[in-house]
Amino acid sequence: MIIVGAGILGLAHALAAARRGLKALVLDRDAQANGASVRNFGFVTVTGQQAGACWRRAMRSRDVWEEVAPQAGIEVLQHGLAVLARRAESAAVLEAFARTEMGAGCALLDGAEAARRFPDLARGAPRALLWSPHERRVESREAIPRLAAWLEATQGVAIRRNILVRGVDEAGVDTSAGRFAAPRIVVCPGDDFLTLFPERIAAQGVTKCKLHMLRLADPGFRLPAAVMSDLGLVRYLGYAELPQAEALRHVLLREQRAQLDNGVHLIVVQSADGSLVVGDSHHYGTTPDPFQPEAVDALILEEFRAALGIAPPPVIARWTGIYASAPDRLMFRDAPAPNIRLVMVTSGTGASTAFAIAEETLAELLGESA
Repeated sequence: MIIVGAGILGLAHALAAARRGLKALVLDRDAQANGASVRNFGFVTVTGQQAGACWRRAMRSRDVWEEVAPQAGIEVLQHGLAVLARRAESAAVLEAFARTEMGAGCALLDGAEAARRFPDLARGAPRALLWSPHERRVESREAIPRLAAWLEATQGVAIRRNILVRGVDEAGVDTSAGRFAAPRIVVCPGDDFLTLFPERIAAQGVTKCKLHMLRLADPGFRLPAAVMSDLGLVRYLGYAELPQAEALRHVLLREQRAQLDNGVHLIVVQSADGSLVVGDSHHYGTTPDPFQPEAVDALILEEFRAALGIAPPPVIARWTGIYASAPDRLMFRDAPAPNIRLVMVTSGTGASTAFAIAEETLAELLGESA
């Protein structure tokens, strides 16, 4: 099997192939992981994913991360998620979420209980706190290279880099290093919409999303889990599609219009050295510009201050990420030929869902799916 692309989606397909006893060759045009897979939070998000297929994929992918991480030498730095609600409308969304199937295992705390159990998260006096045990967090810029090295060392996967795949047909792929043949081919092009199957990608209505990311200095305490705030409740579809989210959206449009206009919501995770990875924003376009306006970063840090109730520590690094995005689907899997699959995550949920998506792809290619 040939896999084009060595981001998390391509590596997930390599793992799924190896587990089915297939020999996998992964081809990538870059010298090392350099795209969305290493520019994000490393946050395997379950709670808040859209109900149905996405949520189930996230649960399954979380389980695969749990299996693979210790074998690959990947440290799981944080477990769980705390969603901080400052408004009555936010608390109502969390109450509704807790009553759904996806709320199983989660705990909804009022402000007093949140302050007692999680004092470092309660400085902003949250009205409510949703605690989820489901999430995992890895350092993506370390985890992706370690996953790739483990696949090569122990799973029989071959990864060749600095190779551009120019064309794909039913018998193999044409590349800058010659032709490679295989009976099954999976193309995971990331945010490259023009090199392979451009017409099929265009038919999916895909564009690109640019996001701002920040690393802050160690705040002097350890977060008990990853953190999200009110703004995430109108962005993550597992919350945002609940009827109660509409009232919150109206409040946020009145009180935090600038954040909504820039696609800002808050995620805070902590690294082994104590520093915090904080983000993010969302701006869309066919070719997003490479610039990172300070005003957008300030909106992210403003939400950090409001949610956590502390001044943001100094910013020690900034970067942008680009990922494929579609307005009406979280991912797609297309079949240009019976033995070829074109697979893209179009929602920024690659770390959270890729392993399950890859298992589904292998089932299709091997004729096991309905």
